[in-house]
Amino acid sequence: MPAPEPDLIVRPPLSPISVALEPAHSSLTSLLLLFKIDRLSGLDEWVTRTAASLTPEQRHVNSLVVSGVHYAIVPERSFASFPAYVDHLAALDPIILRDRLFSAYAQIRKDGECCAPPDPINRRVAIDTAPLLADVNRFLEFLGERFSEDHIDVAIETEAHGYLNDPPALQALIVTHFRSMWNEILASEWERVLPLLQTSVDAFQQLDLSELSRLEAAQLVLGRDLDKEEHELWETAFVDTQRLVFVPCTHLGPYVFKFRAGDVLWVLFGARIPEGTQVHAPDLNRAEILVRLNALADDTRLRVLKLVSEEGELRSQEIMARLDLSQSAASRHLKQLSATGYLRERRCEGAKCYTLNPERVKDTWRAISAFLLGK
Repeated sequence: MPAPEPDLIVRPPLSPISVALEPAHSSLTSLLLLFKIDRLSGLDEWVTRTAASLTPEQRHVNSLVVSGVHYAIVPERSFASFPAYVDHLAALDPIILRDRLFSAYAQIRKDGECCAPPDPINRRVAIDTAPLLADVNRFLEFLGERFSEDHIDVAIETEAHGYLNDPPALQALIVTHFRSMWNEILASEWERVLPLLQTSVDAFQQLDLSELSRLEAAQLVLGRDLDKEEHELWETAFVDTQRLVFVPCTHLGPYVFKFRAGDVLWVLFGARIPEGTQVHAPDLNRAEILVRLNALADDTRLRVLKLVSEEGELRSQEIMARLDLSQSAASRHLKQLSATGYLRERRCEGAKCYTLNPERVKDTWRAISAFLLGK
């Protein structure tokens, strides 16, 4: 009997909304969190402990790779493991890595958000890269046209510019760093958390997401309602998205990360067990409660919540002034409180305004009661 023609093999269609492990995206998120440790509070203890253990050289190279050349390393598809993804990067034509970065930059608006998906095959560059590669100052100006000033590290971007002019060196930098971090840091942690992640995936796969809208699916996966401002942000992210893949992560705390390649959007969220399933996972339930309690276990954040509760909607500048907070401190606290759902955030006349979400407070007490008392 002759073997079937490969082109005639019918593969099952991919679900437009799914929950999956995605080890390449998950591991890359862990490396990104090590870079963001000074900007985000409430991250998993592994992140803070690991970040503190890195040598200065490891911290520098990690910042250069995950920040300076970030768009060159975003996985463009699913991979069975992080090492498999690194092997894929090592086998690519180095020019593709550089062009992938510029292709993504071409789609970015001033606020740092993608206004259209990068080219599906990650090769087309819709901008003239020659003058950007020839002049580092022009390159920095180019970045300034797409990102806010606080998102640009001039030293890192200047060093990254040198690698963009030497694609083989860029490829070697990425591959060497990823293999080193996997062998020294990530491999053992992935083995530890894999059962938890698989449990979270299995629990969500008990639910039928096919009849939900993308916003409804996001609310179900995140475990909270999205306000009007969040609706608009998510709708922007969904533009031209054909597949939406939710990926549990044990290191994210209350935050959500997104990766985009072609018409696929990967959304990384804190691993949890959704309501309405028969999965018993006390470790995950405890971790979710700890994320919420961590946001409350700080005097400044409690003062912020009390102030907003008593005064009603306040701008971030008003909160800073009333509580004598620096901009960086206020930003960290407000990000964590918003990410955990205790504060609702919206844009008002160019500023960010915050109101208390009392339902999230009540829901936290219900979650604690259910965990401790089985009620």
